[in-house]
Amino acid sequence: MTASYEESLKHMGFTILTGATGLLGRYLIRDFARAGVPLAVLVRGRGNQSAEARVDSLIADWDGQMGESIPRPICLAGDVNEPRLGLSSASARWVAGHCDRLVHSAASLAFFGADRAREPWLSNYTGTINVAQFCRGSGIREFHHISTAYVCGTRQGVIYESDLDAGQEFRNDYEQCKFAAERWLRQESGVESLTVYRPAVITGDSRTGYTTTYQGIYRFFQFTWLLSQQSSRGADGRWDLPVRIRLTGEERRNLVPVDWVSSVIARLVTRPASHGKTYHLTPAIPTRSHQIEQALSDYFRYRGTAFVGPDGAPDASLSDMERFFYEYINSHEDYLSSEPSFDSSNTALEVPDLPCPVIDVAGIRRLVDFGVRDRWGKGAVRSARLPDRARQPG
Repeated sequence: MTASYEESLKHMGFTILTGATGLLGRYLIRDFARAGVPLAVLVRGRGNQSAEARVDSLIADWDGQMGESIPRPICLAGDVNEPRLGLSSASARWVAGHCDRLVHSAASLAFFGADRAREPWLSNYTGTINVAQFCRGSGIREFHHISTAYVCGTRQGVIYESDLDAGQEFRNDYEQCKFAAERWLRQESGVESLTVYRPAVITGDSRTGYTTTYQGIYRFFQFTWLLSQQSSRGADGRWDLPVRIRLTGEERRNLVPVDWVSSVIARLVTRPASHGKTYHLTPAIPTRSHQIEQALSDYFRYRGTAFVGPDGAPDASLSDMERFFYEYINSHEDYLSSEPSFDSSNTALEVPDLPCPVIDVAGIRRLVDFGVRDRWGKGAVRSARLPDRARQPG
């Protein structure tokens, strides 16, 4: 621990961070450390690994990447899904005496749940209530909640930061439980100071492509990689992927890199004048569907895909390959055809010097390249197999 960091502890209360071992949480640890914020992290053990060991491993990763040591946060062994966050009496007393702010990043990314007693409702709704109630009981007045831009559900057009409940419908449980949690915080929590951050689709690092999670758009990347491993190539090194894509190619994709999302949140959390607002962390220049397809076709060297519009490939006419494609991306297909435009006036006003990096063709290639080198999380899709009926001819 550096002398300057030790000195800061004398004058600042601690900030508690939940979800510290998630992708965004990892970056928030780094960015809060850079800002000199005294930090405590709420972490649960996993398998045979204790909460403390998980934090040590995370800090070691950052030290290796940065080439310098960052302060190790105070580790609080607990779980947002338990009453009083599962903290020991001693830890709860320490929080009450030392912490004045909480950043709630813990969340389940599951799209669907069997019922509201399970994920994603358990972490995203019940967990949020547990955290807010703990804050109120511990005298923590500042609550910073990381929600999602998709609390807008299926609404289209321009979505404003002041919007929340417009009677919208939802594509899945994830959107609905995040909406329900945000509404509860505003209407029932009794939180003294509530600041809400709504990121769009978080991707890997804008410079390195680094990620620890492979959901959402990564399903498309993984699908293409899977086929590339099992398809025969011609003399030119290319292979055929005859898939009609039910898009025009101009659809917007609201992708935001994790390093930018973290840097904006860290800046706003440490600026009291910025508290009490809602911030859309969304791209000013969205990625287009044709850019994603171009990046994938260039990287994996395939040919044969075509944008045919929403009505260009009726179900009855689909080939085996096309059926496999739409089955593989089924849980995310509802996001293909349309995405709203998110107004981010509050964000632009508060952090004009931190514009969102544009995720263009080169940016997509970086994300794909990291996923390939990381083996999609060290084996995440190794068991997936292309059906025999959809294999490319040898």
